[in-house]
Amino acid sequence: MASVIGKRVGGRTYYYLAHTGRVNGAPRITSQRYLGTAEDIAAALDGAAGSPDGTRHLAFGDVAAVWSTLERLQVRPAIDAVLGSRKAKVSIGTYFALSVLHRATAPGTDLAQWWAESAASRFVRPRIAAAAVRDDEFWRAMRRLTRPQLVRIEEAVSARVRDHLGEPILLAVDVPNFATYAESETAAASPVGLSTVVTRDGSIPVASAVYPREGAVPFGLAADRLAARVAGPVTLVFETGQHAQLDLDDGRHFVGALPLGDHPELLTRPASARRSVDPDRFAGVTALDTHAVVSGATRRVVLTHSAKLHAAQARGFAQALSSATRQLDGLALALAAGTNRRPREQVLTEIARITRVRWVDRVLSTRLTGTRPAELRLEWRVDENARSRLDEEYFGKQLLVTDHDWPVADVITAYRARYHLDSTFRQLNGPFVAASAPRRHWTEHRIAVHSLVSVLATAVTHVMRQEADRAGLDLSVRELLDLLSRIGETVLRYPSTGGRPRTRRLLTCRDAVQQKLFDLFGLDAYAP
Repeated sequence: MASVIGKRVGGRTYYYLAHTGRVNGAPRITSQRYLGTAEDIAAALDGAAGSPDGTRHLAFGDVAAVWSTLERLQVRPAIDAVLGSRKAKVSIGTYFALSVLHRATAPGTDLAQWWAESAASRFVRPRIAAAAVRDDEFWRAMRRLTRPQLVRIEEAVSARVRDHLGEPILLAVDVPNFATYAESETAAASPVGLSTVVTRDGSIPVASAVYPREGAVPFGLAADRLAARVAGPVTLVFETGQHAQLDLDDGRHFVGALPLGDHPELLTRPASARRSVDPDRFAGVTALDTHAVVSGATRRVVLTHSAKLHAAQARGFAQALSSATRQLDGLALALAAGTNRRPREQVLTEIARITRVRWVDRVLSTRLTGTRPAELRLEWRVDENARSRLDEEYFGKQLLVTDHDWPVADVITAYRARYHLDSTFRQLNGPFVAASAPRRHWTEHRIAVHSLVSVLATAVTHVMRQEADRAGLDLSVRELLDLLSRIGETVLRYPSTGGRPRTRRLLTCRDAVQQKLFDLFGLDAYAP
């Protein structure tokens, strides 16, 4: 039942619209809405407060969706449970959750700026003072954390993620270009890589270790150390050329790529020998599932062809070939003018530089005549037969090797885990690390903290991407967050009529996909 009640404060009466009901058999006020003074109500009825005198626009959709996922995964309590009780206004678990939320939704801003421009302060509980949400406060809270504690934090969050997912199949993946740190624009850069264990479905990190690019331990050894931190078998995922550094007969499961040139007999197989992989998961991808001798033993190999990759490589090759022929034309004209003073060896070096582009040297042939500089002449031609063979035998193809009997679609999913990680790390790290003016001193400790935040943010956003995929939305992390970020919150501020200024909050309109995401991540619970 609804009724209007008045409260006398400081000699003035303020009115509320109250809803009452029975709670445990007794009448209670279940909710109330502030209406204002009698003057406020009269002004509203007269239309005096009908138009706002200002608005603010806050980030809502992506912030609320990531926060919803952090809460469902119970990231804050998991971290705080690892560290035990600490006397602090803001717990370490809360700081990590906020940092992950910030990194996932606005990595190019500082913490205070992001907090002021998002709706997070409205629904993050317990409430946090704005003065506590700053970069220097975050790093002050992090400074006492030890490396073993950071490992335990990651393991605690990983346990929550794996409970959420069930029993995932795990892969060991190397990301050599994880991030590059520098003290200033003139200081030497410090590139680091990341070895990580991820789930096969979703590429969700569950354990990781950052390493310096110089003096790094072999990937196989790093994978073994990470595997010891997780329960269950781990499959090694390696890139082209890495198989020569690994012992494929040491008992570890593996999925990796081989150089196409190592197996020309497979490249000449007709397209009719390949079968469609999975039209829903891998549109335009076909594969030949067969066997070949790899590292001295007969192993299962999968030759894949992607129509999308084929088109991209054909475009790239056409551009490279066009650039090379234009440069050769210019060089030929310069030599024909008879004014050249460079010796033959230098001209040959220049020709080699022009044609030393992937695949270009396969189809482009050159002939330099003459011995004295002024007599040198250049001729070139494109071998169209070689160009056709390149298009038929190489473009769009990858050659994978594995000891698993998984379906071809799962083999491809495992191998592509590295690319999903690379894409997300570039999105999360790029604006944060490569700032025009350094905002912090990148000590080993801060690099370790930053890396952990990046890994946790990747885990959370990849969980979201997997949930969207299962709901029928095939989106990358970037596409998912971009769609959610377009769901904004508008704050309308109305002029005062003698009481407190009134505000009204509205969400922007949503299309069908955004509404599906809104429902999927339960954003109604965080809406104004």
